[in-house]
Amino acid sequence: MKTIIAEKPSVAHEIARIVKATKKENGYYTGNGYNVTWAFGHLVQPALPDGYGIKGFHRDNLPIIPPVFQLVPRQVKTDKGYKPDGNVAAQIKLIGSLFRKSERIIVATDAGREGELIFRYLYEYIGCATPFDRLWISSLTDKAIREGLERLESGNKYDNLYYAAKARSEADWLVGINATQAITLAAGRGTYSLGRVQTPALAMVCSRFWENKRFTPEDVFQAHFSTPGSEADTVVKLSSAEKWKEKAAATAAYQSLKEQGAATVTKVERKETVQETPLLYDLTTLQKEANTKHGFSADKTLSIAQKLYEAKLVTYPRTGSRHIPEDVFAEIPSLLLTLKNNPTWGRRLTLLGDAPTRRSVDDGKVTDHHALLPTGVKPKILSADEQTVYDMIVGRMLEAFAERCIKDVTTVTAECGGVAYTAKGTIVRHKGWRAVYGEETEDTLLPEWTEGTTLAVAGCSMTEGKTKPKPLHTEASLLAAMETAGKEVEDEEVRQSLKECGIGTPATRAAIIETLFSREYIVRHKKSLVPTEKGLALYSVVKQMRIADVEMTGAWEAALAKIERGELRAETFRREIEEYTAEIVSELLTCDKLFTSAASGCVCPKCKTGRMQFFGKVVRCDNAACGLPVFRVKAGKTLSDADITELLTNGRTSPIKGFNSKRGKPFSAVVAFDGDFNTVFEFPETKNDGKDAKREK
Repeated sequence: MKTIIAEKPSVAHEIARIVKATKKENGYYTGNGYNVTWAFGHLVQPALPDGYGIKGFHRDNLPIIPPVFQLVPRQVKTDKGYKPDGNVAAQIKLIGSLFRKSERIIVATDAGREGELIFRYLYEYIGCATPFDRLWISSLTDKAIREGLERLESGNKYDNLYYAAKARSEADWLVGINATQAITLAAGRGTYSLGRVQTPALAMVCSRFWENKRFTPEDVFQAHFSTPGSEADTVVKLSSAEKWKEKAAATAAYQSLKEQGAATVTKVERKETVQETPLLYDLTTLQKEANTKHGFSADKTLSIAQKLYEAKLVTYPRTGSRHIPEDVFAEIPSLLLTLKNNPTWGRRLTLLGDAPTRRSVDDGKVTDHHALLPTGVKPKILSADEQTVYDMIVGRMLEAFAERCIKDVTTVTAECGGVAYTAKGTIVRHKGWRAVYGEETEDTLLPEWTEGTTLAVAGCSMTEGKTKPKPLHTEASLLAAMETAGKEVEDEEVRQSLKECGIGTPATRAAIIETLFSREYIVRHKKSLVPTEKGLALYSVVKQMRIADVEMTGAWEAALAKIERGELRAETFRREIEEYTAEIVSELLTCDKLFTSAASGCVCPKCKTGRMQFFGKVVRCDNAACGLPVFRVKAGKTLSDADITELLTNGRTSPIKGFNSKRGKPFSAVVAFDGDFNTVFEFPETKNDGKDAKREK
């Protein structure tokens, strides 16, 4: 008997069907010499500090560095702390029983770093010694599963992948647990969360925010003139090559155009421009474009891509590669033919030329999995969002294997009064991949001007503008920054070379961004990512510290990749992380002065003995006999530390704007304590006898 373990019940069901294990039991399928069971994510995880007898947050305990990490069943949080998840414990017991009764195990968890860790942690926790093989596939089609089962590989071939996954897990534990406790102790109030990847990501958002807000716009001026085109009723507009910061220079150029009434062509440059086909999608590029074009969050795109994968419609989505190997390229013509009768894409197959182009083909640039592709399985019923992501993957495949776009670009330079003016014209010789989505590729024709041609000034103008700051990060731009450890790179080939030094991985970046939202460090404003007051406060404390160093975090990711390739011992990486953890703990514990504020020393106005402790949603007296709570959210507005401090100190705040009534109407009010220390609204601008004060329920 062999036991196959998948990562999810849905995948186990498909594999069981293929191996004809058709009898359904509680927690597994059985039949034809196979038991097929499943995990549901990480069933086993490293124990929290209390698993080592360390309870609470105390300076004397830091840094917490377990000599050996203990594994425990996945836990759930309750009012009384964490406790084992009953369903998880039952499934682990079942899996252990199946493993021990088997002559061999087939590992069918997701073929990647985390999928490997899910199985290996479980295998170690159970204390199993049964030999195991690895099923390594890039799609869940029947063909892929059958072929994968025919070429199983010995499990020890993936030992380095496991060592890298384990090193990542332990590094995140060491840095996250210790940094979070240290910063919270230093703050003396509230709870702050730090992490090996989440904190550098927050630093990126906050740094861009301050760069944007502190930007000082500068005036820029430009002169323009129009001249008759080659056809009647057409004009060509030429603009000054230079944008001036001084209005006088632009005014002089404008006056010269008016007075002379003509300009002389000094240069005509014609050249062929080739736009290469885009590379296929990896996960990060899919997430970036789905965010830019459709407003999808990175997490939403990953979730949809995972559903499409489990529905056999696309290949494995958690890939960091935008290339495919030669053997997959050999199947591309037949894969393209599966779209022949597709009402959306069938008619666009003619754009691919005689044979698919090879720009996305490179065995050396394929990582654990090749780039995202559709599988050729026809979709049945998809939601609108699922259809959008599926069509993106199909459309990108057609673009990647279509022909190059070729244009003739003409640049004309003319001179008037010593000022150069330019205009560009474009003739599309071959639309190529640009035609897949029917992109605008109309020609912009310029007359057949030559050097020395005199151009009549039919009209002239001067424009005034402002320089603009870099925009706030969106999820798309943050993903791009995480991919290259903050280096701003436009060239696609250079971006690819920097991937190994990015922070996070394609599979984890969406979760990191979602963590920043759940910690209330950032919020979405339309498409922009905006740091909250809490996020900015944390950034102000850690921005110069190693915990927020983006490039250093990128170096850790590169080290993990070396472990995966067998070029670095996991023990060496572990020692470096332990040293780093001790350094950041020391650094963070000495930053308590950065948190000092009037708020942290507020005496409770009710009992006069306790101190008010500031938390995310409530400020509460630390005297257990009193426990006066002051809730931050009032009528849809969150009171700041400064507002709360004023209320605690003076019994009332200054007038505050931005409250919303139950009918959704904005209003301003003073927040004050009544005789029982309940908070009430007061409207001092209204003459009344106190009837306008409203108690907060």
